Amino acid sequence: MSLNTCWLCKIFRAKKNRVTTEVSLEEVLQWSQSFEKLITSKYGPMIYKTYLETEHSDENITFWLACEAYKKITSQRKRISVARKLFTIYIQPQAPKEINIDSPVRKMIIRNLHEPTDSCFDEAQRIVYMHMERDSYPRFLESKFYQKLKHSLQTNSNNSMFSAVVRGKTLGQTDLQSGLLCFLRSPVAPFC
Repeated sequence: MSLNTCWLCKIFRAKKNRVTTEVSLEEVLQWSQSFEKLITSKYGPMIYKTYLETEHSDENITFWLACEAYKKITSQRKRISVARKLFTIYIQPQAPKEINIDSPVRKMIIRNLHEPTDSCFDEAQRIVYMHMERDSYPRFLESKFYQKLKHSLQTNSNNSMFSAVVRGKTLGQTDLQSGLLCFLRSPVAPFC
């Protein structure tokens, strides 16, 4: 399939940074089994984020991924800095990518910002995960976006791999393989 005719490639043509990835049919089919399989697969989070961007609703997945990266921070000084950035980007009222959490959770996070722990955002992350699992994940599975990707892989001559240009910044291969993705140095996670 030519980059000029690939439906997924067209989405990203105008983007500066590109990452060439190979998505297998097996992986794509597993995404329909559970949200957990999508979110922990090698390329699922990137493809899911791309779909959510088409709906202008990618704040939940970017927050969830940022929390996964946050939990790995060992330096208390860096943890404080990152916690404040997460709060500014996702938690505070009128934040640029404000997520939908209730007031008690927001207040708990505000209290924890003075001495944040690796679990400071766990409850907000759990709520966001539930929102995605119950709302946007079923829409993703029914979307033309997912259906076309699946169909492209099923009709591909060797039925094994599909090359696509996927928008993103530098992605660490180790992070991809472990399923703990962090979009390094991206505008939504500048602390990585």
